[in-house]
Amino acid sequence: MQSAQQDVVAVILADGQGRRIGGDKARVMLAARPLWRHVAARLQGQVAALAVNGQGDFGDCPVLADAVPGQGPLGGVLAAMDWAAGQGAVRVLTVAVDTPFLPDDLVERLAAAPGPIAVARTQDGLHGTTALCDVGLASDLREALADGTRKVTDWAGRVGFTPVDFPNQTPPPFFNINTPDDLARAEAWLA
Repeated sequence: MQSAQQDVVAVILADGQGRRIGGDKARVMLAARPLWRHVAARLQGQVAALAVNGQGDFGDCPVLADAVPGQGPLGGVLAAMDWAAGQGAVRVLTVAVDTPFLPDDLVERLAAAPGPIAVARTQDGLHGTTALCDVGLASDLREALADGTRKVTDWAGRVGFTPVDFPNQTPPPFFNINTPDDLARAEAWLA
């Protein structure tokens, strides 16, 4: 595992409804631990601080409400930027709560990319919620939300982003647990 980037904090996006898996994804159990704890463990040591965009108790992690409710992941990204700025961070990493296999060098690789936003990419495509953003982009994101932008990649494309390639492997580094079948696959990889 790489050493923590002192100017980077992270926020786990955990405010989705999880309809396909039957409820609150953050608390879905994988190998006897809730998903959010798997993701937090993957980020530990890579960032200076960690928070969760969601509802309820997340242990020692600060809990952030969406900055603009009802906007999907972008509301969480904006909350992440606002919180990160308050922490004195220059950049904020956002990741989805249902990605328990994040790379140990995620922050290091995204931080090495030029530009204001770095987005993870595999041969399967972009993973828009796995992004490292300059916190100074918060006002631009507020404007984009007011203009009706709802997809992370649409906003990132407007601002300009750098895709950062990660190799496909088993388990896939950005595998999303969306359904009971996905959960069973993840359990098998951890067995």
